[in-house]
Amino acid sequence: MRRIKLVRLRIKDIDFDYRQIRVMFGKGGKHRLVTLAEELLVPLREQVKMVEVVFPRDMVIENYIGVWLPDALARKYPSAPFDLGWHYLFPASRLSVDPENDRLRRHRFDEHNLNKLVKKAAQNAGIRKAVSCHTLRHSFATHLLQSGADIRTVQQLGHADVKIKEIYAHALKSDAHPAHPE
Repeated sequence: MRRIKLVRLRIKDIDFDYRQIRVMFGKGGKHRLVTLAEELLVPLREQVKMVEVVFPRDMVIENYIGVWLPDALARKYPSAPFDLGWHYLFPASRLSVDPENDRLRRHRFDEHNLNKLVKKAAQNAGIRKAVSCHTLRHSFATHLLQSGADIRTVQQLGHADVKIKEIYAHALKSDAHPAHPE
């Protein structure tokens, strides 16, 4: 999942019962479902609980106008900005002043800060190579192919480029070096 899609996730996009994440308006305007890994269930439930704590605090703040929604949605569903399901799964730590009306909103976590966190985590783990959200995404796709996954599986992850075989050709070569030699 691209980092911008991650930080734009809303609570309603997580389906714990079916273990899926709905990714709306991905690259090319496409929607897709991403399988939610078992290891993420508990941390994501905890994240939702954190938002459930912040949400009522925001609601009582004078001048608070809810979470941002695209104009068409805000007009169609005027109460949605105050609905927990529409709030960001990863909200910003502070409220922001809406430049259009000088009222308060809680925006999403900034994707550039996500990259900084990933880089810091890599350093803390002793990884000396350059690491970013994009390299993790690319590495995941590469490891899937190296472990025998079909190219269509990788395309379903959002790697729909027609040149995907060229992009990941190194993983498809029979003499490809393993990522973690024994």
